Amino acid sequence: MANNEGIIKVRNLYKWFGEVNALRGVDLDVAHNQVVVIIGPSGSGKSTLLRCINRLEKPTYGEVWVDGKELAQHEHNLNQIRSEIGLVFQSFNLYGHLTALENITLSLRVVQKMSRQAADQIAYEQLAKVGIKEKAEKYPNQLSGGQQQRVAIARALAMQPKVMLFDEPTSALDPEMIKEVLDVMLLLVEEGLTMVVVTHEMGFARAAADKIVFIDQGKILEKNSPEDFFNNPACERTQQFLSQILY
Repeated sequence: MANNEGIIKVRNLYKWFGEVNALRGVDLDVAHNQVVVIIGPSGSGKSTLLRCINRLEKPTYGEVWVDGKELAQHEHNLNQIRSEIGLVFQSFNLYGHLTALENITLSLRVVQKMSRQAADQIAYEQLAKVGIKEKAEKYPNQLSGGQQQRVAIARALAMQPKVMLFDEPTSALDPEMIKEVLDVMLLLVEEGLTMVVVTHEMGFARAAADKIVFIDQGKILEKNSPEDFFNNPACERTQQFLSQILY
């Protein structure tokens, strides 16, 4: 269960891209060991919110706190802070010229200055956790989409992050590969990892989330438990959205 001490705090967050207002006054709290699932229609600001939490996007206005640090006040130390926030993209983002093992060990050796032996040991452990230790010497083009995404998850986990962000991690996968990635994510939930997940997989949201956040047109319209969110949504827009995707 999550304790009461927050690891992520977002306050009055705005993000403009030219004339497009992607986020409009977003407030969000994520507690330690909590799983927050963010859902909403395409273009609603879900991915932008994740990228602001990781500081891949600089907010136009507002504050993002991660583990007690306000990111705008730690521009000089962003790489260290980012190393504590794992981010898994929908497009894998693996280096094609590196093996699965090398994709994982690169940051360990460059950022954390580990020896090859120490980095390899961690990489093998994480590949075993995601169920593909035998693929360590394979290149991305020799792996299925589901296997590539599991390498990406292992790469993020190898840095021992305090929180993991998932940006629609199954949206680029063929249907039969989705389950193998969701199974890994459910394992991480069972281990108590703090996670913020943008997804369209409602089954995962029901099973894994402590809290579901519904966002539309850059605004959070509802925050609720999975049971109340799906069975008794408070917001009319949430009801409309769920009616379109569940029936």
